[in-house]
Amino acid sequence: MMKPEDYMQQAYRCILQNDFEQAIRWFEDAIHAHPEHAELYYRCSITHARSKHLLPALEYARKAVELSGGAEEYVLHLQTLEAKQLTLRAKLLLEQAASETSKPYVEASRLLTEATRLDPLSVEAHVMLALAYSDLNEYESALQALQDAILLDPQNGQLYQMLQQTKQRLKSMQ
Repeated sequence: MMKPEDYMQQAYRCILQNDFEQAIRWFEDAIHAHPEHAELYYRCSITHARSKHLLPALEYARKAVELSGGAEEYVLHLQTLEAKQLTLRAKLLLEQAASETSKPYVEASRLLTEATRLDPLSVEAHVMLALAYSDLNEYESALQALQDAILLDPQNGQLYQMLQQTKQRLKSMQ
């Protein structure tokens, strides 16, 4: 029987060749052979996440955290994935929001607030939170979310434009 390290070596060989699907198969074979090895779940989760397979990435990340007894590196990875999932859910809510109701915006802002708590470095979550707050006419909160996004991505000119527009909307409300 192969050792976990042997499987990982095969998986990394595939990753270097940009064959992420085959790498995932190697990680999953390794997990099948060594179901109590937390690092295999963690590495498989990372590979799924890079391949934009969010649900299996979350599943493997949760198992890695559980098996490791809450190893910090695994917990941080899981939180990043959970923030990504919340951000996606909020994005869907905002896309399907009907203009006559504020309910989707309230729910989206709740999800995005949690996403920014789980992953404070997610520029996307901060920007979407600012948009949700703007749609709720909560411009002070929108400004704060935009300022947080600008701190994370100071080279992004669009963020400064959004900041100016939001400041103008706030002025017109006063």
